[in-house]
Amino acid sequence: MNALKIVAVALIIAGGMGLAYGSFSYTKETQQAQIGPVELTVQDRQTVNIPVWAGVAALAAGVLLLLVPKTSA
Repeated sequence: MNALKIVAVALIIAGGMGLAYGSFSYTKETQQAQIGPVELTVQDRQTVNIPVWAGVAALAAGVLLLLVPKTSA
């Protein structure tokens, strides 16, 4: 399997997951204060929304990469 097919499959998977889930979240830990040996940290949950058009575009690009024949130079 060459690199172009690997990229195409990765785009198809990423586009499908973007359409299926629509968003992902992660926890960001920030240091608020430090007084001597005592440290106060806050865990902040961030959510990133994935636009539908981005999922469709990734899916379409992956399919096109797989279907369009490779031209030899």
